[in-house]
Amino acid sequence: MKWNLRLAAANRGIWKASELQRMLAERGMVISAGKMSGLWSGQPNSVRLDELDVICAVLGCGVQELLLPEPDSVPAPEADDQQRKAAGQPPSVAPSVAPRPRSGRSLPPR
Repeated sequence: MKWNLRLAAANRGIWKASELQRMLAERGMVISAGKMSGLWSGQPNSVRLDELDVICAVLGCGVQELLLPEPDSVPAPEADDQQRKAAGQPPSVAPSVAPRPRSGRSLPPR
């Protein structure tokens, strides 16, 4: 997914992150300068759904304008074993699963 806040804001005449931050604060969404920088730059660490609601309400847009799908960036699925054999490739080996010890817990009684 591509985050498209800056373009959505520009389409509504909002050119500065500080201006959008003030508008969001008026709607009850007070965020730090660091979080606003991430939202504005196109690389947010996370966006909660309630924050997305406020952003959409302030900009008067839908989620589809803020989040643009990028299906070409999704890796293709690996071929299954039968397709591999037909192509002359060795079958894939499933990774072995090993239990991990949990620290601070005792073992169950025997």
